[in-house]
Amino acid sequence: MGMKKSPEARAGELRRLIRHHDRQYYVENDPEIADFEYDQFLAELAALEKRYPELMTPDSPTARVSGAPLKGFTTVRHAVPMLSLDNTYSADELRDFDARVKKQLAVDDVDYTVELKLDGVSVSLIYANGLLVRGATRGDGGRGDDVTANIRTIRSVPLELAGVELPERIEIRGEVFMPRSGFAALNERRVRSGAPAFVNPRNAAAGSLKLLDPKEVERRPLDAIFYQVVNALELGLATQTEAVAAMACMGLKAGPHIARCNSMEDVIDVCLSRQERRHELDYDIDGMVVKVDSIEKQLRLGATGKSPRWGIAYKFPAESATTVVEDIAVQVGRTGRLTPVALLDPVFVSGSTLSRATLHNQDEIDRLDVRIGDTVIVEKGGEVIPKVVKVVKAKRVGRPRRFRMPKRCPACGEPASRLDGEVDLRCDSASCPAQLKRRLEHFASRGAMDIEGLGKALVDQLVDEGLVSDYGDLYSLTRDDLVALERMGEKSADNLLSALERSKERPFDRVLYALGIRHVGSRVASALASEFSSTTAMAAAGALELAAADEVGPVIAESVESFLGADRNREIIEKLTAAGVRMEARSRAPGSAKLSGKRFVLTGTLPGMTRTEAVEAVETAGGRVSSSVSSRTDYVVVGSEPGTKEMKARELGVTIIGEEEFRRLLAG
Repeated sequence: MGMKKSPEARAGELRRLIRHHDRQYYVENDPEIADFEYDQFLAELAALEKRYPELMTPDSPTARVSGAPLKGFTTVRHAVPMLSLDNTYSADELRDFDARVKKQLAVDDVDYTVELKLDGVSVSLIYANGLLVRGATRGDGGRGDDVTANIRTIRSVPLELAGVELPERIEIRGEVFMPRSGFAALNERRVRSGAPAFVNPRNAAAGSLKLLDPKEVERRPLDAIFYQVVNALELGLATQTEAVAAMACMGLKAGPHIARCNSMEDVIDVCLSRQERRHELDYDIDGMVVKVDSIEKQLRLGATGKSPRWGIAYKFPAESATTVVEDIAVQVGRTGRLTPVALLDPVFVSGSTLSRATLHNQDEIDRLDVRIGDTVIVEKGGEVIPKVVKVVKAKRVGRPRRFRMPKRCPACGEPASRLDGEVDLRCDSASCPAQLKRRLEHFASRGAMDIEGLGKALVDQLVDEGLVSDYGDLYSLTRDDLVALERMGEKSADNLLSALERSKERPFDRVLYALGIRHVGSRVASALASEFSSTTAMAAAGALELAAADEVGPVIAESVESFLGADRNREIIEKLTAAGVRMEARSRAPGSAKLSGKRFVLTGTLPGMTRTEAVEAVETAGGRVSSSVSSRTDYVVVGSEPGTKEMKARELGVTIIGEEEFRRLLAG
């Protein structure tokens, strides 16, 4: 008879058993024991931890759900932005992508991976020494919500990675989703309890991940599949194929049905084959993702302001439905763009009910020959944006009324004009209430100033009552102004005033993005804020100097110069400054700017520090890190297996240094 194990040894054994069976059930889909036996292991471990609290560990299977409901989510910054892929809808566009990749790399052959494009919620997880320490949503790509407590409830996500030699730090990215079978069962339970059914699995997954009570999240049948190791090269992973295999070895559900192809024609065959069999899976996919397999080549290809150049999404044809155009309205966007919108007899398409669909512009209306009363086919472009794709002329009755875009803005009555080279009509009035409303909504949005409580309905009231005529007026609102509004109580007024006060502390790049300058998204705003310390500095720089900044270019530069040069916009910026909004980058503490104004480019792998650590060290010392080498670069830091950036630096005569000299510069 064997010696009885100590409580500590038995707890360790139970944790190993539970982790093994979690992986077999939730990741490998190959359970080895009955549910009852698994529940017995879990119950025994919980009893041991209750009796001996010192045995409880943060990674224990019993600790997946813990703590009181959250009051809100903390915003976290992604060290490497979570970019979105460009979309393509045809084999020819995939061939064009292949040609661009080969031209930029100056090669004749490229290996690709083809992976499922899950229709879920993008997340980033960080493991430190094998333990899950953070889970965050994509958010705006630069910042997301810390949803670690909710991620921990997903059984297919290990709290501790499997393996012996685990990395000190690994960041992985993937998609949280709800399987169709789990979605159906969840809706059945909700209907039985009198709650409304969810519309589709994606919305259900997104809503579940944003719940503030992890115990409620645990009741939702969420799953996750992972597709990227962010710091792959640092970990010795040379290809996407190796990265997916490494994640699987660590116990993560990674890259199901991944295919490695050595030609674009093979890629196309895989995409078309999976398109025909997309409904065989128990979860929704809306396309395939094509990536250059070599991680080093991915780094050489780099990214645009929004999307990587090394990957592209092949989107499946959208599902469609037939309905009737009951009327055509015109909506006014925050930049003054007039967009015709078809008002539809409501119809269910791809998981949601459509009652409106964009018609883009008059040229598109004429091309389709859409008339009020027509029967049309509608679909979701990219399975997201509803649009009219065809008129069913065989069902046209009589002579339905044609639609012409108005010559004046429907919101303010001012003339609408078309700029040279554009197909869109725009309202030029600086006082257009519709534009103002949309601009205020953008200003208050989560990725911008994040003014909680300032939604569409309240924005409409503030503008209609004449209380707000620009962003600056928001900060002059009083408690009496707000309480006088319909459905606005004293508590709500106080909450909004507090939210406005908190928004004054948003960093300069967020403020810049919130201003709604045409073509300036969050990534470009961040690049501009890194290069220029204030809106005053940007205005003084002029278009030529602005265009030289990373991520900018001439079109964006001209837009920024035009915006900052307008008298009305200068008045608004003065109001914001007077209100205490941060209109310039926060100055660094004395002595922290050893590398002030110096530009660095990193290439290859540094043995002694991660790329993230190197970037943070440069920025802390007052310098900045760029993604490409130019004549304005001061130093190119070269590690092992450098890319073409080293060659470019030699061509331009830029100083090349190794890690040792890099550390001396940082030390000052």
